[in-house]
Amino acid sequence: MRRLLALIALVLIASGGAAFWWLHQPLVTGSEPLELAIEPGTTPRGVARDVVSAGARVDARMLYAWFRFSGQDRAIKAGNYEIPPGTTPRSLLQKLVRGEESLRAITLVEGWNWRQVRQALAKEDQLKRDVATLTDEALMAQLGRPGVPPEGRFFPDTYTYAKGSSDIAVLRRAMHAMDRRLEAAWAQRAADTPLKSAEEALILASIVEKETGKASDRGQIAGVFANRLRVGMLLQTDPTVIYGLGEKFDGNLRRRDLQTDTPWNTYTRAGLPPTPIAMPGKASLLAAVQPDATRALYFVAKGDGASHFSTSLEEHNRAVNRYQRGQQ
Repeated sequence: MRRLLALIALVLIASGGAAFWWLHQPLVTGSEPLELAIEPGTTPRGVARDVVSAGARVDARMLYAWFRFSGQDRAIKAGNYEIPPGTTPRSLLQKLVRGEESLRAITLVEGWNWRQVRQALAKEDQLKRDVATLTDEALMAQLGRPGVPPEGRFFPDTYTYAKGSSDIAVLRRAMHAMDRRLEAAWAQRAADTPLKSAEEALILASIVEKETGKASDRGQIAGVFANRLRVGMLLQTDPTVIYGLGEKFDGNLRRRDLQTDTPWNTYTRAGLPPTPIAMPGKASLLAAVQPDATRALYFVAKGDGASHFSTSLEEHNRAVNRYQRGQQ
């Protein structure tokens, strides 16, 4: 093999023009990108073979010789790559040395609950599905948070990942992102906040996230809940009731649902629920700790995404009749 490499090297040196031409000629790959997986510990010779096995019509010995001749053969990184049409031996080596893996993306949406996050992860066919094999308790223990419920612990954002990555790795990044966002928000809390901890801020932020139909109302909605916490009023927020119903909720919230006690029913239990009810975004985290200064204790949806805010029950009842029951 050494003799072959030496011979190829001599040919490349002697016929510099031809070598230059070959290095810049597209590999024959077909019309679709080829998927190349390089396992850790693969030798440069093995990488050249993997390229051929992936479907590229190129002489593996020539490719390996190029890797060696370049002096970068030991800098090739393991990973999952795409070889698009038009890739040349030169650009291929650059991609492998730089570790430019083919990346996919998954978006965790503001306001999603944990059940929806699990469903989204399960649909990502390019992710290694480890989460599905674990209970919530086992998963959080693996993430280093034993005994902590997963609800609301992951920051809603778009996360890129290499094909074959574990979905647990995605969640770990999202969890740390929420840690940072929550810590930053709690450090900016208003002096008169009724919240006692960052944990309570996360819970309230999740409620604000679910109650906000129009972004400009977010601060006032948070203000209403802060006012209620200060005076000891029930929060009486429908999203917590819906969360407590879980998969039993059929899309229609009934009076009996409001009267059915669960740990998350804020019509039957005082204070904040025991856990978040969804993933809050940055705006809701900040609103929870810096609510608008308002005297309002009530709000009702107007039907256009916005809310009507009231300072008295009488005013609130009139708003309910107008916006919910169509009475003037």
